[in-house]
Amino acid sequence: MGYDSHRFAAGRALILGGCRIGHTEGLAGHSDADAVLHAVTDAILGAIGADDIGQLFPDTEPAFAGADSAVFVRHALKLAEEKGYRVGNCDVTVIMEAPKLGPHKRTIRANLAELLRVGEDAVGVKATTNEGMGAVGRGEGVVALAVVLMVEC
Repeated sequence: MGYDSHRFAAGRALILGGCRIGHTEGLAGHSDADAVLHAVTDAILGAIGADDIGQLFPDTEPAFAGADSAVFVRHALKLAEEKGYRVGNCDVTVIMEAPKLGPHKRTIRANLAELLRVGEDAVGVKATTNEGMGAVGRGEGVVALAVVLMVEC
């Protein structure tokens, strides 16, 4: 299981699951701040007993500034393959008040399927709000949760 959260920030693009989403703000972070791909990366890394995304790709490393988060997923997949595993399926939940993710879920699902090298029927993407509760409920940011099932190659 992987978890990630980022605050909204002015002057940045909002990218979730590799999909650029029109919004007044993007997410603050050292890389592109794609909370979905960060959560997926940590889910893969956790399933194989590897270090987490913050240890492998520290926000103090200039090389990762503005990086496409797909790089992190690909690295996690490479580590998994070296241990004899691949992704069997993946399920993601995104929690945010706005913008609505519904119009983008198909694109995110397709992006994840391609990145993880699985069929789209092996990827779930869900979106919900936090019903106005807490920082996410006040519209301050986004939370993403991801679960992956790893299978032997």
